[in-house]
Amino acid sequence: MSTDEPCRLGVNIDHVATLRNARGGVMPDPVRAALLAAAAGADGITAHLREDRRHIVDADMYRLKEEVNLPLNFEMAATEEMLKIALDVQPHAVCLVPENRTERTTEGGLDVVSHKQQLASFVDRLSSAGIRVSLFIDPEFAQVEAARDINAAVVELHTGTYHEVVLATRPELIKQEHAKISDSAEAGASLGLEIHAGHGLTFDNVQPIAGIQQIRELNIGHFLVGEAVFMGLDRSVREMKRLIEDARTGMLV
Repeated sequence: MSTDEPCRLGVNIDHVATLRNARGGVMPDPVRAALLAAAAGADGITAHLREDRRHIVDADMYRLKEEVNLPLNFEMAATEEMLKIALDVQPHAVCLVPENRTERTTEGGLDVVSHKQQLASFVDRLSSAGIRVSLFIDPEFAQVEAARDINAAVVELHTGTYHEVVLATRPELIKQEHAKISDSAEAGASLGLEIHAGHGLTFDNVQPIAGIQQIRELNIGHFLVGEAVFMGLDRSVREMKRLIEDARTGMLV
C-alpha cells in the first residue's frame, strides 16, 4: 500500500566506532560518519552507548549532539548510569533497549510487560526532561500495549527475526513474521504510539517493512557501515533512502 506519509531513515554509526576501537586511536571517526550520513540524506543519527563501551564512548555522544545538525537518538540500557549521561547530553530521543554483556548485538526486545514499574520510572524521568522516549520491543501486542501504559511516545519494533527467516528463505515464516510486525504497527498506531522499526534490515529485505504505512522511522546501522566498505557511506545511505522512499510510493523492486 502506498502512503503520502514519509518514513525516515535513522543511521546508526556504532560500528564505525567498533572499527576505531579495534585498533585504538581516533580513526575512523563516528562523528565524521554521522556528518557524511547527514549529507547523504539521513533523517537522524542513532548511537548506542553500551555499559561496556565496546563501540560508542561517552565523548562520542557529546560530540554527536554538538556537531551533527540532526536529531540524535541515544540507545541505552535502563540503568541509572545511562540515565545520568542521557540527561546531561540531552539528545532528541532515547531508545531504551535490553542489554546483555555477552551478546554480540541486541538479541531481542525489552520485556515491558514484566518490567513495567522500572521502565515507567525511566520513561517519566526522561520525558520530564523533554527527551522523547522509545522502547525497543518485539512485535507483540502485549508489549505494545504495555509501552502505551507507561506513557512511552514511541515503540521500535524488533525486526531481527524477520531478517533471520528471510535469510533462511522460509516463505511461510517470512509472511508470518511480516504480519506480526504489520499488526503490531497498526495496533501501536491505533493506541497513539509512533512506530519505528529496526535490526537486520538490508537493501534486500527493507522494502516490505518500509511499506508498512504506520512505520514512521527505520533505524539501520551495521548493514550500511558494512556496505560502506564496498560502495562508500554516501552511496549506501542514499541507496537505502531510495529503497525506503520507493516502498512508500508502492514502487517495490
